[in-house]
Amino acid sequence: MKPSSIKIFMLALICLSFSECKGQTDESFIRNRVVAGKFYPADSSKLRNALKYFFEDAVSGGKDSPIAIIAPHAGYIFSGQIAADAFNQAKNFDYDVVIILGTNHTTPGFNKISIYPQGGFRTPLGIAYIDQNITDLLLKEDADCVSDIKPHESEHSVETQVPFIQYLFPKAKIVPIIIGSADLQLCTKFGKALAKILKDKKALIVASSDLSHYPKYEDAVSTDKNTLDVIKKMNTSDIQQEFYRKVNSGIPSLVTCACGEGPILSLITAANDLGGNNASIISYANSGNTLVGDNNRVVGYGAVAFYKTAQNTNVTEKTDKNISKEFSTELDSLDKISLLKLARRSIEQYLTSETLPLPRNLTNLMNSKRGAFVTLKKNGELRGCIGSMVETLPLYNVVGKMALQAAFNDTRFHPLEFNELSQIEIEISVLTPLVKINNADEIVLGRDGVVLKKGNKQAVFLPQVATEQGWSKEQFLTQLCYKAGLNATDWKTATLYTFKAEVFSEIDLQ
Repeated sequence: MKPSSIKIFMLALICLSFSECKGQTDESFIRNRVVAGKFYPADSSKLRNALKYFFEDAVSGGKDSPIAIIAPHAGYIFSGQIAADAFNQAKNFDYDVVIILGTNHTTPGFNKISIYPQGGFRTPLGIAYIDQNITDLLLKEDADCVSDIKPHESEHSVETQVPFIQYLFPKAKIVPIIIGSADLQLCTKFGKALAKILKDKKALIVASSDLSHYPKYEDAVSTDKNTLDVIKKMNTSDIQQEFYRKVNSGIPSLVTCACGEGPILSLITAANDLGGNNASIISYANSGNTLVGDNNRVVGYGAVAFYKTAQNTNVTEKTDKNISKEFSTELDSLDKISLLKLARRSIEQYLTSETLPLPRNLTNLMNSKRGAFVTLKKNGELRGCIGSMVETLPLYNVVGKMALQAAFNDTRFHPLEFNELSQIEIEISVLTPLVKINNADEIVLGRDGVVLKKGNKQAVFLPQVATEQGWSKEQFLTQLCYKAGLNATDWKTATLYTFKAEVFSEIDLQ
């Protein structure tokens, strides 16, 4: 080999070795996903589907680009829609970098500000790379900032925000930060340092925070309204004082008004210094509004955006205020269509994204507490039917929950698969209250559903069952006994209740 050739070969080898070492160095700072499969889908296709659904339903953004947003960080099945509402305010604008202010759930005793210094965060959508220039500047600007990555290792509050950023701003870099304390002096100092560094940059600041933990539904609604109102005024001292007052006001089971208090205080300080002194509450919900929540123990979620100029409208009214109309006990065609769409969307979205829709724009009747059954038929044959006769939940919630139960938890059938969905017809039966009757003579076949109870055994048939099966009254009651695990004639000595049902299906309303 000629000397010149050897030099070229050696130079190429050195460059290759440098590239390989550089790649290894970067990889050593890539934080691998920790809560994928727990807080959000681990499958990239399902995660993209989840984000697509959320942004299709998201509250529209305004004409101005926000400087900062507050977005929740619970599991996507609970808070993903509210997070999308927040991010959607920035959808039509370009950002070079997104600053993510997370809270410290996992590292007791850490009271500083942890900057993830370099590398990136890996999610099922790939790697979101870190803007090392900004991380270096923050570490120099504020002595409370440290490059200790331990608080990031198991923390979900930053990671859950990253897929939203990757979906909307695939070219943007990120700066992951954990605020270790809600100390006002710490947060104020850091917020000012952040504003100084971000001046003249195309940056979006995201404070990752849920709201109230874990009061009952009604207490959460009032507490969270108070929290959002005080956040909107953008006075950090007032925010901290009001949070303390509320937590100590005696509300049962309330442990915090916002689990990202530090990120919120830091964000508002930075937003004020950057001229973003106009806040807009975008949307609100709590876990009790979802199809998998428990109203006795809820977590609140709010979307807030911060702008340099005041926005024309407060869009909260569009998202969480019920549409009022004159009340009647009968659903109109729009109610029926909405409930059928909710049932189908709930099944489809869960199958394709492991998430669920957040029901919105609810009429009074859809919010009324009524029992309901959801029936699935495949090519005319029963494929699942489950319902609830308890009148403790809003109708929309019952329909969504029962659609999922009928699809995946009716033990007579294997769980529904996606390739079956196009063959499924959905039927909903909205029930009237139960009426105890003296004997079977009072039953009108085709009009009345029947609940039979004897001892600790019971069973129910919807009104349409007798007509569909062509049964006589005796056959109807005999089959009801068999369903309850009783003898054929036990209906004669059992306790009987009747109810009526408003029945409608997708075929009826095509």
